[in-house]
Amino acid sequence: MSSSLICENTVRKVSSVFQHDTKHFGKNNMFDGNEETCWNSDQGVTQWVTLEFPHTVRVSQIRIQFQGGFASEMCTVKGCRKGEELSHVAEFHPEETSSLQSFSFKETQLDKMKIIFDNNTDFFGRLIIYQLDVRGEKV
Repeated sequence: MSSSLICENTVRKVSSVFQHDTKHFGKNNMFDGNEETCWNSDQGVTQWVTLEFPHTVRVSQIRIQFQGGFASEMCTVKGCRKGEELSHVAEFHPEETSSLQSFSFKETQLDKMKIIFDNNTDFFGRLIIYQLDVRGEKV
């Protein structure tokens, strides 16, 4: 049975934060369980989130909730084990909606993952994500 793989020791990085306002729009807002807070990226062609897990995990699903109008039409997942280069894991195509969406893919064992957001629906390339969860099992 899968469960959330993101914990307090998961290292989280993002491509940008709107107006550098990490309090209101920072990366941790995606993981706090509060539906009122979000990560809001700054402008840019490609945005991304990286997660470095404190232990090896088997990833099989990503759950994500965008703000409609500030979504991504294509997401690429890359991952690797410690000491390796990132390689392609999966890609998925979210809908432009404010609903929570789930994307399952072939179970992959990794220590680090990067989710790349392309073809963002906002004219300036901004993203707004209220929830992001990575599901699977600890190894």
